[in-house]
Amino acid sequence: MLRVRCLRGGSRGAEAAHLIGAMLSRAATGWVQRAFQSASNAAAAQPQRAAEQEHVTEPVQQECPVCSHNEWDPLEEVIVGRAENARVPPFTVEVKTNTYEKWWPFYQQYGGQSFPADHLKKATAEIEEMCNILTQEGITVRRPEPMDWSFQYTTPDFTSPGMYAAMPRDILMVVGNEIIEAPMAWRARFFEYRAYRPLIKEYFSKGAKWTTAPKPTMSDELYEQDYPIKTVEDRHKLAAQGRFVTTEYEPCFDAADFIRAGTDLFVQRSQVTNYMGIEWMRRHLGPDYKIHIISFKDPNPMHIDATFNIIGPGLVLSNPDRPCRQIDMFEKAGWTVVKPPTPLIPDDHPLWMSSKWLSMNVLMLDEKRVMVEAEEPSIQKMFESLGIECVKVNIRHANSLGGGFHCWTTDVRRRGTLQSYFN
Repeated sequence: MLRVRCLRGGSRGAEAAHLIGAMLSRAATGWVQRAFQSASNAAAAQPQRAAEQEHVTEPVQQECPVCSHNEWDPLEEVIVGRAENARVPPFTVEVKTNTYEKWWPFYQQYGGQSFPADHLKKATAEIEEMCNILTQEGITVRRPEPMDWSFQYTTPDFTSPGMYAAMPRDILMVVGNEIIEAPMAWRARFFEYRAYRPLIKEYFSKGAKWTTAPKPTMSDELYEQDYPIKTVEDRHKLAAQGRFVTTEYEPCFDAADFIRAGTDLFVQRSQVTNYMGIEWMRRHLGPDYKIHIISFKDPNPMHIDATFNIIGPGLVLSNPDRPCRQIDMFEKAGWTVVKPPTPLIPDDHPLWMSSKWLSMNVLMLDEKRVMVEAEEPSIQKMFESLGIECVKVNIRHANSLGGGFHCWTTDVRRRGTLQSYFN
């Protein structure tokens, strides 16, 4: 706003006052005109400069690169994790609860240190080859940032080193064109999201929705510190009673406890996903999606995709060792339930954070192609009997870090539309 201060003479002579007033009036008028002209010119130039600036800074409008509704539509873009710099998590109560007592001495000795160097080197090479094969299949492969996970971080509630960015399925879930960052439940994974932020920001700039679930404090109140397990049998009994190491102190969940089938998502209450986390997801996704809680006879419920893996419309792999207590609802809905064969992985192969059933933790490239472990011929025959072609890849050493093909990936874009497959 332009303000002009008006000066008034006193009573020392009308003529002098008139002369001075006229001179000031002319000067003020000229100044106002010049100022107005300058402001007008600036205002006229402003839209042009704004347009030029807009032209430079606004991203080019294009189709959103993020869109995935289920686990089997044709895969076009995928995030694959990294084995580099992976560290053994400290032997905290939540880690103890989610691992087998056979490996507890390993965690007690190596917690906070690197996984064995030779094993890690082989796992890294396997994942690189997996990326090459995905690329050869016409799929765009994206990777998280390499990071140093040895740093010790401290929050007001705990201190921990990092772990890895190997399993994007655990931390990222794509629902439609939205990327949801899971809050996680292990303290060693608190800052894991940082490895994925450059990718997520890129997707956001190109039109994707981006949601970060409430980050838990991970204070002692989130965990039952005296969770009474000495053996797998103890854990089995506690899980059957609905008693888990994570409490309902605040929402927490790992994305890998959810499996998607269009408008229906299935989830389990597990050692890393509590009911508050499930309820947060239910409210967040709203009425367009239904979230079904299912449970299994599982001594160590953590991540659903080696127990219940949906591989096609109305087609699910159901672990025979961990039967689903609600399987009738799927059979009544007309779904085909397939029980995969017993895994062939040797007993002496180190599986520090998972079970042999990673054999069914497969990645569907589309309804008729599946990425499957090269050394599991039994499950390959099962897929072939279903009319599904097997793309065989060996990731045995990568399995040791806690995941199969589904765990090591998050599908960013699948060519398909949102549909309902479950009534």
